[in-house]
Formats: sequence, structure tokens, C-alpha cells
Amino acid sequence: RLETRLSRRRLAVLAVFSCYSLVNAFQWIQYSILSNVFSGFYGVSFTQIDWLSMVYMVAYVPLILPATWLLDARGLRLTALLGAGLNALGAWLKCGSLAPQRYPLTLAAQAVCAVAQVFILGLPSRIASVWFGPTEVSTACAVAVLGNQLGTAIGFLLPPVLVPNTLNDVDLMAHNIGIMFYGTAIVSTLLFFLTGVVFEEKPKYPPSHSQAVLQTKPPEDYSYKQSIINLFKNIPFILLLISYGIMTGAFYSVSTLLNQMIVTHYEGEEVNAGRIGLTLVVAGMVGSIICGLWLDYTKTYKQTTLIVYILSFIGLLVFTFTLDLGYLIVVFVTGGVLGFFMTGYLPLGFEFAVEITYPESEGTSSGLLNASAQIFGIVFTLVQGKLTTDYSPRAGNIFLCAWIFVGIILTALIKSDLRRHNMNSGIMNLDVKAVPVESPVEPECTTLKIQSAL
Repeated sequence: RLETRLSRRRLAVLAVFSCYSLVNAFQWIQYSILSNVFSGFYGVSFTQIDWLSMVYMVAYVPLILPATWLLDARGLRLTALLGAGLNALGAWLKCGSLAPQRYPLTLAAQAVCAVAQVFILGLPSRIASVWFGPTEVSTACAVAVLGNQLGTAIGFLLPPVLVPNTLNDVDLMAHNIGIMFYGTAIVSTLLFFLTGVVFEEKPKYPPSHSQAVLQTKPPEDYSYKQSIINLFKNIPFILLLISYGIMTGAFYSVSTLLNQMIVTHYEGEEVNAGRIGLTLVVAGMVGSIICGLWLDYTKTYKQTTLIVYILSFIGLLVFTFTLDLGYLIVVFVTGGVLGFFMTGYLPLGFEFAVEITYPESEGTSSGLLNASAQIFGIVFTLVQGKLTTDYSPRAGNIFLCAWIFVGIILTALIKSDLRRHNMNSGIMNLDVKAVPVESPVEPECTTLKIQSAL
């Protein structure tokens, strides 16, 4: 029989993953939000500081296929340990770069953290599917994504407070940067050990009927190559792949260049630039949870995704044309609205992809979505950065608005075929848990239907 049961450990797994994902995201944004400070400290250009963020995007693209293969071939636990371990290693390497001439070392350390990210970003939907039941799976995915967003939020808020702009006193600046680097290294090391204690490959019993069906298939029947081919033959997934890349790439670009945009119009407001970034991401965290709860309640994946996409487009337009009004409070409000929808979109994309590609691996579909986001993020950051430097922040933001409009059209074309939801609904209606195989009550009918579903 297909017995399903929820594991108590699932909450601990989700919490530990969210925490080390948080630290990884913090390390991504900690340089960009202080781009003028680190540019002066290391004696390099703003573009070289931007590369400390873009290395996350560059590393992801060539490594995502090996990483998703490892997730499918060696499992969730090893992938989680690699992500947490490399995250800690990169953090400790940064502690050796506390001198003005050591930009190459800090770039190498950031590259290690970027590799760690490859083993982190694709896990939320996998953890949610493997450990959580059908009525909580989207919320669990949103919480897992939330950890990464919270790390970005703390990365916007904490570095400007810990490392004020003291270019006239380089020793004091190195001391302040050291506090941030060593604190990050200690926390990430602790989380690596917690990952080893908490993470297991999967719960003893599958949490949903869709997972139970997948676990009945022999491992030798699975082909990673064939799974990739199936995904690229799936037209709705290809449309989602491009539209997700546009939206998330635009968010990466706005996050990376936020300090430059704010300081251009509000000189000396580095701390407020961090607070605006915090507002953007915290609002997005709220949006993520609301979207996750809404999906678990309604299962309206395409409609919700399209509405959030349209509202993100409107939010970016408003942010673009109010940025230079001279009122920081307006930027706080428009940034919050923009973040609510742009960041709230992330778990929607993950869960929609899992639905339309079931029974393919959640890690592979999520990994490809993230690869698309990194590619668009690199291009958008380079082009928007160039437009911002040569013309104005408005020119760079209008460039993003045009692309997000394209994403709206692509999202509208996606055919909503909710395969995982249909599998859960079809078997759950039979009440398999309540009717054991040996039960005299309709055993043949139930067994035949289960076999046909398999």
C-alpha cells in the first residue's frame, strides 16, 4: 500500500537549510551595498566591486548541470553538506583578505561562496517535495526561499552599520570589515555542523502520494540525460524558464546596483541605501509567504504568477519615475512595493515548474530556472550598470521594464498543466491510507487504480 506520513524532522531540516542559505545570500550582497567603501579600501573600480556579486551568477551557469546531477545521483544530504561546507570555507578565506592590496584573494573567496550557492539555490523545491505534504509544500518552498531573501535583507542592513565609510582611517576600516568577516565565518561553520546532524536523505515514510509513486520506481529506470531532454521538450517549462530568468535577473540587477542608484540622487546616504534594500527584501519575504500560502490554498499557479508579474512591472515603473524626486520616504515606499512582488515571485516560479514538469526531478527544474536567472542577471547588471554610469539610473531601469514586459507576454502563453497536483488529487480521493490492501472493502478497485496511476 501507499502509506504516507509527515516527519517531525522536516521542520528542523527546513530551518537549518534556511539558515545556511541566509548566510550565503548575505555574503553575496555584502560587498555591493558598500561598493563605494570597498572600492576605496581595495583601490579598485566600481565595476570590479560589481564583479564580487556577479561572480555568483557567472559560477552558477557552468556548474548547475553537474550540481543537479550530483543531487539526483548522490542525494540531498551530500548536496546540502557541500553547500554548507563551501559556504564556511569561503567565509574563512575572506578573513585573509583584510588588507587594501588583497582584492584578488577576496574575489577568490567570493568565488568559493559562489560555488556553494550552486548547491543551495536548487534545493527549496526538492526539500519541500521530499519532506512536506501536499497541503504545505508551497508554503515550505516559500519558507526555504525566504531564508535566502532574509540573508539578502541582512546583507543590505548590517554591513553599512558594521563598516561605516572611514576612508581617512584605513586601519579602522580593516578592523570593521574583520568583525563582519570573522562573524560570518563562525556562524557559517556552526551551520555546517548542524547540517551534518540534522539532514537525512529522506523521511522514513513519503509525505505525499506523488512522492510515494516516485519512490516505487526502480533507480535504474531514471536517466539524468533523459530528464534534461524531457524538460527541454516541455514548451510550458521553456516559456517559464525564460520568464523566470527575466524577472529574477532583473531583481539581481536592481539589488547589485541599488547603492549606486541611491547615492547618485542622494549623496552620502549609504546607510539609507542599505535600509531601502532591506525594505525591498523584507517586503518580498512577506510576499513570498503570502504567495506560498495562497498556492497551497487555491493551486492557481498560472493566474497567481501572471498577476504578480504584471504588478512587478507596474512597481518597477513607479520606482523608476519617482527615484529622483528628492524624497527618500518615497523611495522606501516604492522599493517596498517593488520588492513585495519581484521577490514574492521566486517561490511561485519554483512551484509552478515542479507542477508542470512532474515527475522530473525538482532539483533539475529549479537548477535550470536559477541558471536562466543568473544568465539574465549577468547581462542585466552589465547593461544596466553601463546605462546608469553613462546616462542615469532611470535609463537603466527603463531597460529592465522593457524586458519585464516581454516576460509578462511569455507567462501569459504558458499552458497550466498541474501534473503533481493532479496525481495527488487522483490518489487522495481514493483515501489510500484508510483502505489497506488486505481490507475487504473494495480492495481490487483501489489496487487497480493505484497500479494504473503508477
